[in-house]
Amino acid sequence: MPHRVILLLSALCLPALPLQAGEPKPETGTFRFDCPTDEKDGVAERYRMPACAFDYKLSLRHELKSTGVRVYDLTFPSPVTTAIPENNTVHCELFLPAGKGPFPVAVVLDILQGNALIARGQCMWLAQHGVAGMVVYMAHYGPRRPPGSSTRLISTNIPKSIEGVKQTVLDVRCAVAWLASRPEQFDAKNLGLVGTSLGSLVGAVVAANEPRIKNVCLLLPGGGLVDAFYDHPLGIPYRPLLALVGGKFTLKLLIGPVDPLTYAKQLRGKNLLMLCASRDDIVPPSAARVLWEATGKQKIVWYDATHVGIAAFLMPVLNEMTDHIRGGK
Repeated sequence: MPHRVILLLSALCLPALPLQAGEPKPETGTFRFDCPTDEKDGVAERYRMPACAFDYKLSLRHELKSTGVRVYDLTFPSPVTTAIPENNTVHCELFLPAGKGPFPVAVVLDILQGNALIARGQCMWLAQHGVAGMVVYMAHYGPRRPPGSSTRLISTNIPKSIEGVKQTVLDVRCAVAWLASRPEQFDAKNLGLVGTSLGSLVGAVVAANEPRIKNVCLLLPGGGLVDAFYDHPLGIPYRPLLALVGGKFTLKLLIGPVDPLTYAKQLRGKNLLMLCASRDDIVPPSAARVLWEATGKQKIVWYDATHVGIAAFLMPVLNEMTDHIRGGK
């Protein structure tokens, strides 16, 4: 197995270790979110925020001697306050390459399962190749969920799910503001986003509504979600319930604010790469094609795989992702 792949896989198991005596103390400070041109830039009203300041804490977790990659924990308050205290703090994991910046950088959003194994692995790979990666935990994920809680970002409670996605979009926008506040470390002209599966669906909405994000890599994405899933075998058990709330038409109105297809115009202005599975049994390939066509038929790569089976193409996927986040076409 290639040495770099071994390092990547080992990163998946990085524990949260306490700092030892003599190690740097956490960095604390304040950063500002201030985007006065949101309306002009096409940001949807629900994803705009007034200018505000946030206190942050940045703590070193690991320095990997073999690669020089440094892993940090970053926390700051969410701009959205919910009834769950744990969910009101945004948690991020920052993977910095060896050497001095400014580095290209990407926000990375995880899959539905949400333990950050995939996202951490992607960040480690990026950092090994000179690109900083930041895992941002979505609302109600990881440390943002109380132990034993059944609360999830995505559930059959559609209004609650939509509010959770809104919170996640605003949280990521704040994380981008933090990155942009450190020009000595991060190259604002090469600021990107990577999202996988659920992370690609939420990530598309984030990228469309955050003007500072330039390079976007969506792995296993789709758009036109209601049409895609209504006739999908996985959606059959839910049709009677959907009929009670007005069927497809009403559901489209509800889902519209979080459907990537809604923001196709904004995504046309991004450097967009879609990595898709031709036999995807979770996100229908038809949904990927709809999104690709609506966003200007930018670069799309198809793999002969199912949704989970795309893991067999790990190396080509990682290489495509890295080249694109660096600013490639």
